Amino acid sequence: MATEKTRYSDEELEEFREIINEKLALARRDYSQMMRSLMNVDGNDVDDTSPTYKILEEGSATQSKEEMMQLASRQQKFIKGLEAALIRIENKTYGIDRITGELIPKERLRIVPHATLSVASKNARKK
Repeated sequence: MATEKTRYSDEELEEFREIINEKLALARRDYSQMMRSLMNVDGNDVDDTSPTYKILEEGSATQSKEEMMQLASRQQKFIKGLEAALIRIENKTYGIDRITGELIPKERLRIVPHATLSVASKNARKK
């Protein structure tokens, strides 16, 4: 009689931890670069001191900054999701669908390591 698996093994959790840590390092690096760009840390130009007479250029720069802020905000949310996934690994609850309690397929977790819902649960939730 086959028993249904209720959680991933420690070896499987370790594999997911490695994937998450890699994605987390990249996400933090990207977030840091975005913030440096927004704060003009690396800038050595005259953008903030020279008079500008072209309103369209100012609007474009403002729009670019707003878009960068949105990207940075999304990146920060992604980082928090990955950090939460690491906590679930520590608690050995990683990969368990929070609605059905079943295991989320490994393929999904490899692509979206911070997932807390299977594709079926996510689609059912949208309806």
